[in-house]
Amino acid sequence: MAPGGRVLVVEHIIQRGNKPDWAKLLDINMLAITGGQERTREEFAALFDRAGLRLKRVVPTKSAMSILEAVAK
Repeated sequence: MAPGGRVLVVEHIIQRGNKPDWAKLLDINMLAITGGQERTREEFAALFDRAGLRLKRVVPTKSAMSILEAVAK
């Protein structure tokens, strides 16, 4: 990816704390069925960092999904 390039990811983001959250239910399903997981904002930032990207912003939508924008370092 060229410097300044960006990646957009549409995904559920797990919220902090013990408040009920749709993404937490999806996380349990992903773990049980596929061995995968949903992530928090911080976990996405760390994942992008390992890929040479920086999480620039998270754009909430009217749905349960958010848009994460990451840029090349």
